[in-house]
Amino acid sequence: MDVDAAPKTCKAIADHGAYWADGMAPLPATDHDILPAADVVIIGSGYTGMHAAIITARAGKVTQVLEAQTPGWGCSTRNGGQISSSVKPSLAELTKRFGADRARAIRAEGTASLEWIESFITDNGIDCDFRRNGRFHAAHTPQHFAALVREAARLGDEENVPTTVIQRQDQHKELGSDMYFGGVVFSRHASLHPAKYYAGILQTALTAGVRVTGHCPAMSIVRSGTGFIVTTPKGHIKAGKVVIATNGYSGDLVPWVRRRVIPIGSYIIATDPLPKPVMDRLFPTNRSISDSCKIVYYFRPSPDRSRILFGGRVSANETNPAISGPKLKQDMCRIFPELQAYGLSHSWCGTVAYSFDELMHIGVNEGVHFAMGYCGSGVGMASYLGMRLGQQTLALPEGKTAFDNIPFPTRPLYTGKPWFLPAVVSWYRWCDQWQMKQAFKNSANKPAERFAEHIS
Repeated sequence: MDVDAAPKTCKAIADHGAYWADGMAPLPATDHDILPAADVVIIGSGYTGMHAAIITARAGKVTQVLEAQTPGWGCSTRNGGQISSSVKPSLAELTKRFGADRARAIRAEGTASLEWIESFITDNGIDCDFRRNGRFHAAHTPQHFAALVREAARLGDEENVPTTVIQRQDQHKELGSDMYFGGVVFSRHASLHPAKYYAGILQTALTAGVRVTGHCPAMSIVRSGTGFIVTTPKGHIKAGKVVIATNGYSGDLVPWVRRRVIPIGSYIIATDPLPKPVMDRLFPTNRSISDSCKIVYYFRPSPDRSRILFGGRVSANETNPAISGPKLKQDMCRIFPELQAYGLSHSWCGTVAYSFDELMHIGVNEGVHFAMGYCGSGVGMASYLGMRLGQQTLALPEGKTAFDNIPFPTRPLYTGKPWFLPAVVSWYRWCDQWQMKQAFKNSANKPAERFAEHIS
């Protein structure tokens, strides 16, 4: 249903083909008009922007959210729904960069984000299939398994992170595949239904008094006295504070931001409904799965355990779901050969934002607040840092994070188009493939051998 034809409801999130749109009611009604003035104008209506808006509106600030597309159109309703405590750089690496105390504080923010999102969902009564079902991180070679075991021991000793090591001979207790060489279970990690989660966030924001306007991109931001003038196709807004919350969908509005995030396409498929015995055999513990490849695969059962959702990057260059879907199925069937007999119901893609230092960033540049660069951990960290961003916009002391004042790096000649990405992806894919070939060189595991030979 078209938005203009139905002003009392917001268009359902069905225009990007994601499995998550199935059965979803139209989103709560939003406004077609903008405010002439607001204390806070937030650009981007994803997890970051909406969580920031909830904080500022509940504090009594007039808050306007601008969305270039339909609210919920971006990665907030396209992602895989996995939630980890992931901060990618290790404690040792962060210690080299920032010292031991700052490193521990940065790593602790990952754990804080995981705990906070559960509390937010519970406190606001959001029905989004949130479950602490854990994640099994699988090793694609014996050498990577050994590294995972060492890291699990370190995480327990130094960061009090609970893990369980799964030897290869016990792998079927976690995953019905012979493709991997064991792995580690992170029992506190979680999953949810991202579209239901987004609908709950949106309703919470509207209840708090946030004005949300879709199909209304910000076209320019200009300083005006102590505030700003934000220009949109629907008019100008006088803003006391401006927040940029565009992440992987950052365009030309703020060149400083665009030079610091790397938009990367991620592709997901959903299978047709599978027999219960198949699901029980392939996913006996209902965990989300990731692997140790550089070009990582991530997959999980749907919340109702009727389908498998399988994601990853299928080519060096960006492509479209019609092309990525069959390629992802090939990769999925090398992990689960019996799925060759089943079809696909959905194929879609979204854009995540990486940073050059593999850290998420929050701060202020030329008076404009921002948070972005979640490096694949966006469900938890975008929500958590969105909340902190709202607090920082209000100058609240509790808004302080370990990411504050960390330099947000870019690279010479980079203007927002990742021209280097195809070469990097090709190199990483070759490394993954070579490592797996070596791992299975003397193996009778032919499906795994074929997987190692496959390069999309």
